[in-house]
Amino acid sequence: MAYSRHIREIGRGGEDISCRYLVGRGHVILDRNWRSGHLEIDIVSLDKDGIHFVEVKSRRVPMEVQPQESVTRRKQKKLCEAAGLYLGRKGRMLSGEMECHFDIIAVILDNGTAEVNYFPDAFIPGI
Repeated sequence: MAYSRHIREIGRGGEDISCRYLVGRGHVILDRNWRSGHLEIDIVSLDKDGIHFVEVKSRRVPMEVQPQESVTRRKQKKLCEAAGLYLGRKGRMLSGEMECHFDIIAVILDNGTAEVNYFPDAFIPGI
């Protein structure tokens, strides 16, 4: 139970850091932890290039693999499915035709410091 709570705290902290990072790059955060059934989008943001569906992966050192490597094809497919539902429900509120981007942010936490690695357009749906 405590282990699960600790993992959620790391994830939440990574998402907080990621939101600040995106805002610093000119994004407006539209939603966090948007859910539809079993599907979730960590961050939905908007910038001059379009709408971004962002998967955040946070890890503490030491770690076996880089955080972004845990975004598997299966996870990509679920994120794309969630993005389709999001646009179906909220797309009318957004102005005009927008480019959709699927990004990953990897946050590496080490003794009170955070390294943020941003991968814009990390994958293209269906490829």
